[in-house]
Amino acid sequence: MEKEDMKIINRGLEDEMELSGYRLCRWKLVLVGLGGLCTGGFLFLLLYWMPEWCVKATCTRTAVRDADVALLRSTDEFKRWFRARVRIMLAPGKNPYDNLAAQTASPQANDHAHNPSDSASEKITRNPGDQHVQIRYFTLHSTKYFWNDTIHNFEVLKGLEDLSMTCSSVHSKHSAGLNKNQQEYRRFFFGLNEIDVKVPSVFKLLIKEVLNPFYIFQLFSVILWCTDEYYYYAMAIVVMSVISIATSLYTIQKQYVMLHDMVATHSTVRVTVCRGENETEEALSTDLVPGDVIVIPSNGTIMPCDAVLICGTCIVNESMLTGESVPVTKTDLPNPQRDKKGVDGDMIYSTEEHKRHTLFCGTNVIQTRYYTGEMVKAVVVRTGFSTAKGQLIRSILYPKPTDFKLYRDAYLFLLCLVAVASIVFLYSLIMKIINQEPVKDIIVKSLDIITITVPPALPAAMTAGIVYAQRRLKKVGIFSISPQRINICGQLNLVCFDKTGTLTEDGLDMWGIQRAEDGRFHHSEEKADDKSLVTTKFVSCMATCHSLTKIEGQLSGDPLDLKMFEATGWTLVEATEEETAQHDRIELTYVKPPNQLLPPPVISPEQDMELSELDELSASYMIGIVRQFSFSSTLQRMSVVVRQIGERRMDAYLKGAPEVVASLCKKESVPEDFAEVLEDYTKQGFRVIALAHRRLESKLTFHKVQNINRDQIEKNMEFLGLIIMQNKLKTETPGVLEDLRRANIRTVMVTGDNMLTAISVARDCGMIQPQDRVIIADALPPKDGQAAKINWHYADKPSKHSNKPTKLEQEMEIIMEDGHSETRPQEQYHFAMSGKSFAVIIEHFQDLLQKMVLHGTVYARMAPDQKTQLVETLESVDYFVGMCGDGANDCGALKRAHAGISLSELEASVASPFTSTTPSITCVPNLIREGRAALITSFCVFKFMALYSIIQCLSVALLYSIGSNLGDFQFLFIDIAIILLIVFTMSLNSAWKELVPRRPPSGLVSGPLLFSVLTQILICLGFQIMAFLLIQNFDWYSKPDFYNCSVPHHLDNSTETKEEEEEEKIMIDVNTTLFFVSSFQYLIVAVVFSKGKPFRQPSYKNWPFVLSALILTVFLFFIMFVPVSGIYKFLELVCVPLSWRVAMVLIVLGNTLVCVFVETVVLDVIFWKHVFSRDKQGSYGVSPAGPTPQEGLDLFGSKCLSCLCYRRRKVPKARYMHLAQELSVDPDWPPKPKSTTEAKPAPHLDDCSYQIEAVS
Repeated sequence: MEKEDMKIINRGLEDEMELSGYRLCRWKLVLVGLGGLCTGGFLFLLLYWMPEWCVKATCTRTAVRDADVALLRSTDEFKRWFRARVRIMLAPGKNPYDNLAAQTASPQANDHAHNPSDSASEKITRNPGDQHVQIRYFTLHSTKYFWNDTIHNFEVLKGLEDLSMTCSSVHSKHSAGLNKNQQEYRRFFFGLNEIDVKVPSVFKLLIKEVLNPFYIFQLFSVILWCTDEYYYYAMAIVVMSVISIATSLYTIQKQYVMLHDMVATHSTVRVTVCRGENETEEALSTDLVPGDVIVIPSNGTIMPCDAVLICGTCIVNESMLTGESVPVTKTDLPNPQRDKKGVDGDMIYSTEEHKRHTLFCGTNVIQTRYYTGEMVKAVVVRTGFSTAKGQLIRSILYPKPTDFKLYRDAYLFLLCLVAVASIVFLYSLIMKIINQEPVKDIIVKSLDIITITVPPALPAAMTAGIVYAQRRLKKVGIFSISPQRINICGQLNLVCFDKTGTLTEDGLDMWGIQRAEDGRFHHSEEKADDKSLVTTKFVSCMATCHSLTKIEGQLSGDPLDLKMFEATGWTLVEATEEETAQHDRIELTYVKPPNQLLPPPVISPEQDMELSELDELSASYMIGIVRQFSFSSTLQRMSVVVRQIGERRMDAYLKGAPEVVASLCKKESVPEDFAEVLEDYTKQGFRVIALAHRRLESKLTFHKVQNINRDQIEKNMEFLGLIIMQNKLKTETPGVLEDLRRANIRTVMVTGDNMLTAISVARDCGMIQPQDRVIIADALPPKDGQAAKINWHYADKPSKHSNKPTKLEQEMEIIMEDGHSETRPQEQYHFAMSGKSFAVIIEHFQDLLQKMVLHGTVYARMAPDQKTQLVETLESVDYFVGMCGDGANDCGALKRAHAGISLSELEASVASPFTSTTPSITCVPNLIREGRAALITSFCVFKFMALYSIIQCLSVALLYSIGSNLGDFQFLFIDIAIILLIVFTMSLNSAWKELVPRRPPSGLVSGPLLFSVLTQILICLGFQIMAFLLIQNFDWYSKPDFYNCSVPHHLDNSTETKEEEEEEKIMIDVNTTLFFVSSFQYLIVAVVFSKGKPFRQPSYKNWPFVLSALILTVFLFFIMFVPVSGIYKFLELVCVPLSWRVAMVLIVLGNTLVCVFVETVVLDVIFWKHVFSRDKQGSYGVSPAGPTPQEGLDLFGSKCLSCLCYRRRKVPKARYMHLAQELSVDPDWPPKPKSTTEAKPAPHLDDCSYQIEAVS
């Protein structure tokens, strides 16, 4: 593909794609049409499956701007191809944000469903001055891409954010709304405001499902079998396929209906739209475009779009996005131009940066608060699939394919079977020609070999284990929307955990308070609702600095705010609309202390008259909240402006992260031992919040406060003290993490909490062992011409008086791919870093980043997008990553991880492949155990189906050599009574009760599996050929008179016609022999492959499988030694001498012994433990603490094989294991305490971009 004609769209984003332009070519279309007719439609199918071939076969290359067809390829590891038809739209202009006066028309597109109305056409004809321009666009994955002449590329129009507008310009340029003409014009580009999840008809889904290559191959097989008069198994396959298709259609349509219902609640609602300063009109939400100004009704609504508040306050439930049903207060967007001092702080508006002022699509506005005579207004920012909910729905509708080695290897394995089938096909073709058989028989019988070697029932058999695992997971409360990921869970070797609500209890408990006055700390106090504290600024701050609200009489809001407020004992009173309208100022929310805690009131003559209407005892202490600056995760603080009833001046209260609050306070008010006291609390695992206060100037009136920037309020504060909250570990957390550690599965904490608190919790729950060292990486961005740098310092270790580490704890090691363990003689270490440091390291220390995540255990103060970046980084070094969170801010990481487990059942969980109904991390080991069991089951079934194909293929090939074949009912008995029954029961083994340090292989092309399959194939081939050759050496071979048998023999059948004699001989000795031997071989390999420990329960506990195998074995022995005439006639068998039947039993026993010995002793004991005992993706972990079984045999095996297997050390395939090898011999790693790493510009790309400098 020529690079100069290639464009990149969505550059730098997750869905980045290469784009090439093509123009339809008539002569190519004619040739393809003829080719399709000549191949019976197969060429059409091939082009349907391969979009790239389809475009190149029917089009010629052209410039992108002139293209009729766009060919796109994703730039990720999957390299998927897409094609899209480029359409042309007629519009009055090219830029949707231009103000075109009086130009209204419906968009017209070629090959499009849009038909302009008569009135619209009249308007165009009546205005000859209108010049409609042609705009080229294409639609892919519910997103429109428009051609932009400026950048010479296609681009997506997302909404008002395309304009990079500042907060002040939102108020100045977009607060008036759009007129009708502007709205119509923008709708040309943005379309209807709807997240259109169309539920496809059953017919469309059926066609798409049936055109799957697997079903096409089944159709080919069924037609071939019917031609060969093999109707019974053909009908069985048809029935299985119909059931499979019906189940698939039901599941797919159910998911579409679920998604459709998710968006139906807000897809079409009535909204009030502003048309200028004071003009409003009712409209449908589908008509909204970016730039419209809508009025939020006082009784609430479900948002139909993303919009930024420009006037008023809203209480919103954002559980759809965050997974938390806690109401959030949204305030109007700050307008820096209203305050001259704040113009410098004018920021570019961003939905992510200003999410506290943005109402997101699909979220539920519970209630609004507004100023008297004014409406709560919001400017529409994004519509349709560009909204936050639209993007979530798109990610579900068009997910990334699952990249798992098993599925890639499965296709490779199928290709191998096809290769075998081709060889046998040629062999049978030659044999049939030599035997001078009819042409029809030659074609049919030769093609039949392909359907034998590549079994049509394989995909159904492979999914059985996953379906059973999904059912078992449902029983323990784990639901999956992506069953294929269950297998991947079996490979997890690292799990990231959110802290609050996941490892620890969801709520916080008040442990105590520590007030500060005059730059000194008081002693810590247990309760805040004491009589002596009720009038202090400290308690007033606790009572007012929050975002709580009353919904239906119940206090609701952030759990931390709730606990803090409840600790004061105060009550919250919200003014009614009537009370609000009586006063010029708006004090919408009041707080007051309980009467029993108050001294007798002293009412000053300056107090307002309205006190007479209030309770006199608590009135003088009643505080009204005038302005609220919501909590910002970026700023790590929130503040309020309040006024005590009767006071003229206002107060500002601030709460937030201690380090941030202290930096905003006067130095003299912050105690000198602040850092020591804070560190002492955080090391003990407490959540610490600091409070501050400031008396505001008397010139600040109510209206000035409404327009002031928060930076003008949050400065020169007086430090009030600390609130100490306790976040208790969940009781099951330490046990679960210990189980994962024993299973060589790394655990990582990703939290938004304080660094030292996170380290303390990590130590308490066992994520960091008592004797391990924690290295804190404090990265600083470039400043004043200095390069970015990382300061390393070691966190203090806990007391040395802790218990002596066990042998298990001492044997921490990195398991290498060749079976050797790199035991580190020095103590283990863990990196801890904050979100700010992580951002600097990603930008300036890319080479160092991968080395750090190798031992990174604690990531604190992480933003949602940083959690996703961390997961991506871990995956880039070949970890199989699981992510467990409560849904709040974890959606991105849950989607990106190989296995995301949401502990929230709310709507946000749709982004996660797995959802646990119980909010406990016990679901993690359960999921991994079931994943391992499902993975091993998939391997067992695949190996069994491969052996079944090869065994049956050999039987047929041997019989072809003597002009015979298996009979129809013999095929039927083998395919249904043996194969299907065994496959669907051998998959029923449940997961082993505990996690073991070893992981199953990740793919079929691995040493143990290939060794197992190849050895079993050779053994079965050997014994089958042995039986085939032996029987031909006996004197009675093909001489029925030589022995006496009560069952009719094929040579005794005097009713045979001449035509029947010419047909291939089925009722002969060799046929009967190979039927019995091969039937037993299917059962032997099924039992041998159906392994239990250490990943599944033993097979003897799977009673359906044991019963099936036992009944089939007894039945085969019965008909072998008791020739029942009816059965023999049905299965087309002949009676052979008793001595040969005994010989067949000995052959079967010999086959069984050799198969069991090779699989259990040679493979499991010797080869698995000493040749293949490597973790291909590796993991940090622990050696098994106790002695392993068969220790003596292991020692013998290792001595015998050591010289053969360990002559040359292999470089590990997993990237992180390769890094671990490098770091194990690096004398400068880990960095020394108090050293600094500086980013240096690298002269070559291969050079490292940093160097470590020791700082004294």
